[in-house]
Amino acid sequence: MKHWNIGKMLIILLIIGVLLAVALFILTPHNIPNLASHPNPVQNYEEAVSRADSLRVKGVQKMNPLCRLRLMSHGGKTGQAVILVHGYTTCPQQFHELGKRLHDYGCNVLIAPLPHHGLVDRMTEEPSLLSAEELTVYADTVVDIAQGLGEDVVMMGISAGGVVTAWAAQQRDDIEVAVIISPAFGFKKIPTFFTAAVMNIALVLPDSFFWRDPVLQADVPPSYAYPQYSRRALAQLLRLGFAVQQDMKRNPPAAKKIVVVFNPNDDEINNGLTWDIVKRWQSDNANISTYEFDASLKLGHDLIDPFYLGQKVDIVYPKLIELIGD
Repeated sequence: MKHWNIGKMLIILLIIGVLLAVALFILTPHNIPNLASHPNPVQNYEEAVSRADSLRVKGVQKMNPLCRLRLMSHGGKTGQAVILVHGYTTCPQQFHELGKRLHDYGCNVLIAPLPHHGLVDRMTEEPSLLSAEELTVYADTVVDIAQGLGEDVVMMGISAGGVVTAWAAQQRDDIEVAVIISPAFGFKKIPTFFTAAVMNIALVLPDSFFWRDPVLQADVPPSYAYPQYSRRALAQLLRLGFAVQQDMKRNPPAAKKIVVVFNPNDDEINNGLTWDIVKRWQSDNANISTYEFDASLKLGHDLIDPFYLGQKVDIVYPKLIELIGD
């Protein structure tokens, strides 16, 4: 009987050990490559316009006209060129009004659609094809173009665009200021501890979509934004975020200055995880600052697009423009 109890205990310990090993495996981010930058900056304004034009006509037949690449130019190189990177499911229209204000301030402004975004078919399954690698190519492309548009390059992105901007800030030393707004390094509904596990599982399972608004479903406005989320696309955003965190362990950020903007009322992204990343950058003595909008403003996740009711762009836009100039 004694030998039986010992054997039973060993089996239990073995099962516990296997379960712990499986849990550790699932909770550790996998398939996170070294997503290094491959700069190929333009040499002058004319080349910048040419590359922007080439990027604009790519897939133009399938694009919603509101979602095509926008270059708000003064006809020559300016002191600042500002890249605006929209969020997941939306398109350049999100940043159009802020882009006009920046243009009025004398900047050249570039707003390019993220890969697989801005198509006329709002029910498209194109987002399933989105990858972290594509997003880094996108970031390199817009930064390369912006080198010919301004003496100093500023990159600003929100949510998914915030993660893309964070990757560029980590990689590109030709960015003067990177403004990262509510980056989607993690999601509020997913505890930080389980973020990697959710990503790992979503990347191996067949993709599935869920509604942004379960009531309105396909009728949810605005007309230029997709009504559904792709779980695989969201996992690829997390994958890019983990690539940024992985590179942070080896190298300080390359951008000359980073500003991270927080919205305490954001009900979609994990602000705590973003604070952890900020602290890591601060430990590298990076030139990094933060700004938090007042909770009393009750801003939504998308605090940029004036389409949504209750937006406070007359407060948000001047502050973002100020942060670029500080």
